[in-house]
Amino acid sequence: MKHLFSIILGLLSFCQLQAQSWTADNGNGTFTNPLFYDEFTDPDLIRVGTDFYMVASSMHAMPGLPLLRSKDLVNWEFVTYIFDRLDLGPDFHLEGDKGIYGNGIWAPAIRYHKGTFYVFVNVNDHGLQVFSAKDPAGPWIHKNMGGRIYDLGILFDDDDKIYAVHGYDEVRLIQLKPDFSGYVEGSEKVIIPKGNAMGEGHHFYKINGKYYIISADYAPVGRMQCARADKPEGPYETAVISNRETMGTQRGWWSNEFGFWSDIPNEGDKITFTAPNPDAYYAVPLHQGGIVDLPNGEWWGVSMMDVKSVGRLTFLSPVTWKNGWPFFGIENNLGRSPRTWFKPNVGIETTPHTTYERNDDFSGKELKPIWQWNHYPVEKKWTLKNGTLRLHTMPAKSFMHAKNSLTQRAVGPESNAIVELNTKSLKKGDVAGLALLNVPYYWVGVLRTGKGNIIRFYDLVKNIKIDEPISTEKVYFRAEGDFDNDLAKLSYSTDGTNFKAMGTNLRLGYQMKTFQGVRFALFAYNTEGKDGGYAEFDNFKIEEPLADRSTNLPIGKVITLKNLANNTFTWTNSRRILRSADVNSNEYDPKGSQFRIHDRGKGRVALEAMDGSGFLTVTGEGLSGDVRLTDKESDASLFMWQDMLRNQCMLLSLKTNRYIGIDILTGEPYSADWPGSNTTRTNGVVFEWSVVQ
Repeated sequence: MKHLFSIILGLLSFCQLQAQSWTADNGNGTFTNPLFYDEFTDPDLIRVGTDFYMVASSMHAMPGLPLLRSKDLVNWEFVTYIFDRLDLGPDFHLEGDKGIYGNGIWAPAIRYHKGTFYVFVNVNDHGLQVFSAKDPAGPWIHKNMGGRIYDLGILFDDDDKIYAVHGYDEVRLIQLKPDFSGYVEGSEKVIIPKGNAMGEGHHFYKINGKYYIISADYAPVGRMQCARADKPEGPYETAVISNRETMGTQRGWWSNEFGFWSDIPNEGDKITFTAPNPDAYYAVPLHQGGIVDLPNGEWWGVSMMDVKSVGRLTFLSPVTWKNGWPFFGIENNLGRSPRTWFKPNVGIETTPHTTYERNDDFSGKELKPIWQWNHYPVEKKWTLKNGTLRLHTMPAKSFMHAKNSLTQRAVGPESNAIVELNTKSLKKGDVAGLALLNVPYYWVGVLRTGKGNIIRFYDLVKNIKIDEPISTEKVYFRAEGDFDNDLAKLSYSTDGTNFKAMGTNLRLGYQMKTFQGVRFALFAYNTEGKDGGYAEFDNFKIEEPLADRSTNLPIGKVITLKNLANNTFTWTNSRRILRSADVNSNEYDPKGSQFRIHDRGKGRVALEAMDGSGFLTVTGEGLSGDVRLTDKESDASLFMWQDMLRNQCMLLSLKTNRYIGIDILTGEPYSADWPGSNTTRTNGVVFEWSVVQ
C-alpha cells in the first residue's frame, strides 16, 4: 500500500510538472524530443561513473557555459555556470558599436581526465579559454591560451597527450601543453584535407583503439559526419552518420541585414525577412553533437536542430554501431532518429522533472539560475531588495545598447511571459519594461516624461512608437510567443487581468546577430544620456500552453487518423489491408476508419479496428500491402506513438523500426517502410488524430 501511495504521489507530481513546464520524460519509460524546448546550443557531453554532464554555448549571456547533470540522459538538473563573469574587454560591457552579440562563447567541449573536469571553448578574437575544476559545482579555474581554435574537439589520449581538432572542411590537429600554457610547437598539421565532406563543431574520441571525429556540416544542408583512423594524425576515412532528420520541422523566418560581425541594430535600422521555403532542409536537420556510452554498453548521442525563432534545441538519439560507425538512429533506420523512444537503460528509475524553475518573485538572495544578463552587468546598478528586482537606469541610445537587461530564454512551442513593474522611482527620460530580445526586437514599457508616465510600444521592423497615457504607478506587461509560426504580441495591463495589445503579429526570426533564439528581457535605461532612477520588477511568470502532454497519447480512446499528405482517413476494407479511405465509395464503412488505442506498456500501443477486422499488424517486410488487420495481436502489432504535438502523430512499427505511411502519387496501400517525416509533414507518414465522440 505504501508503494502504491508513492506511485500515486509521483504521478500527481508528474502531472503538475507537465502542466507547468516542458519535460521530455513521458513518465512511461519513454521520452519525446526535444530534451528541452528552450535553447541549448552546441551540446557536448561526457559520462563520469553513473553521472552524465552536458555543456552548451552561451554567446553574450552571463553567467555563461551552463553545466547540467543527469542520471538517465533525459532528465537534467542544473549544476552551475562554468563562469559567473567573463571580462575580455570593452565589447563585453556593451561599449562600442558591436558588443559581443553573436560572439562570446561558441561550441564548448567538456572532458574529464584523472579526477579533473575541463571545459574548452574559443572566444572569437580572444583565444582558447580553458576552465578546470575538481568538483563540477566549482570553483572553476580559468586560463586563456590564445590562438583561434573555434568549434574544437578535445581528446586526452592514453599517453596523456592532449589533442585538439578544429577547422571547417579542412580539419587540423594540434597538441596542447599539459599545463595549458600554450601549444606544442610544430604540432599543428592538417589531418583531413579539404574535400572529404567534414564540417565543423568537432567532437574527438578514442573508442576501442580507433580515433573518431564527429562533426556537423551545414552546406548545402545540415547533417552529421564522422571520420575514423587508427592514429590521431590519420589517415581518416569518413561517412555520414545522421541526415534528413528534421522531426517534421521547417526552417522558420530568417531576418536579414545583421550578422555577428555587424553593428548593433538601432531604432530606424532596416530589417527585412526571408520567408522559409517549406520543403528545403537548410541547416535544420540534426547536427553538431556528441556521443556517450552507458555502463551497459548502449550508446547515445545528443545534437541540435534549428527550430525557428525559439532557437537551437537539443535532441537525444539512440546510437547504433554498424561496420564500425556510430550511426544516429535505430537498426534498419540508420541516420534517422525517433522523436519518441525508449529511455536509456541506466538500471535505475528516475522521476520526470524540468531543469529550471522559470518563475521568479525575486524574494531570494540570488537570481534563479534561469536568468542571464545581456553582456557583463554593472554590478552596482542592480539589486534584489524588498522582494523585487531593481534595475537602475543608465544611458543607452536604444534597447540593444542598454546595460543590465536581464534575460531568460523563450520556451517553445508557445510561451507567455508576464511581469509586474512598479514605476514610482523612475526619473525623467527613464524607460523600463518587457522586451523580446532578438533581431528584430520589440518592447513595451513605461517612459517617464516631464508630464508623467506613458506606455510606449516600439516595433523595430516598422520603426514605429505607439504611446498611450497611463495614471497608475504599477503596470503589468505580457509577451506572447507562438514560435511554431514565428509570431508574437505584446500587451499591458493596469490591473494584472485585462491586457491591451500594443503589437500583434510581430514577426520573429532567427538570425546571426545574437545567434540565439528569442529571449524575454527585463530592461531599464535612460533615453536622455544620463543616469536616472530605477525600475522595480516583481512576479515574473512563464506560461507554457502546450507543456502538458498527458493527453497527447489517447490511450483507451477511439480515434480516426487523417493523413496530412492528402487529408484522407486510414481505412481497413473487406480485404483487411490498410489504405486511404474514399468516403464516397459504396464499400466505405466509417467504422473501418476508427481505431481503439490500447496501452501495451513503455509507450507501446496496439490499434484495434472498430469494424471488427482486428489489430493493425505489420506482416512480411512491411512493404506496401503488408500493413494488415489480423485477428490476433502479436509483437508485429506494436507501435511507438510519436507525439508531434497539436493532435499530430506518427506510428513507428517496432517490427521494422520504420513508419506507417503511403505514397499519395501511386494509390498504393500503406506500408511500414518509411524512414520519417519531411519538413512539411506531407510525405505520407504524419497523421492528424481525432477522438471519436
